[in-house]
Amino acid sequence: MSSWNEQVDALWGQADQISDAELLAQMRALASERPNDPLALAELGGAHDSTGHPVEAANLYQRAVEAGLSDPKLSQVVIQHASTLRNLGRHDESIAMLRDHYDAQPDHELAGAASVFVALALATSAREREAVVELLRTVEPTLPRYNRSIRAYADALEAGEI
Repeated sequence: MSSWNEQVDALWGQADQISDAELLAQMRALASERPNDPLALAELGGAHDSTGHPVEAANLYQRAVEAGLSDPKLSQVVIQHASTLRNLGRHDESIAMLRDHYDAQPDHELAGAASVFVALALATSAREREAVVELLRTVEPTLPRYNRSIRAYADALEAGEI
């Protein structure tokens, strides 16, 4: 018999081939095997998120964190939860959550993805200039050339000079 984690991975692997209702039913069944387990709550939150139930997803993500979810799943759930909050119109909470988690660890493998979600939250809250600055500052270190120029453009955009 496969482990619980393997069963969850297998379910996510077939998520595009089954109905949303079936994905939720199967994830609920798996989560019921581990009541109040932070990882089970996080996976169930993800299932609600991917099937268009953001309020339930946000609540489950919050419960997972409160139950002691740890890395590496915690860092993924921070992004997923923040994205869900953005979808619910809670832009400032989304931005704060991502910055609180990832500003403390700028070299985290998901820090770039977190910046993209910050930019999305900024853009959907009518703060497009800040969103562009966020993306420029995220992309700049990865570029082989033009770094100085891109930093200067980001600074000028941030200062309202362009």
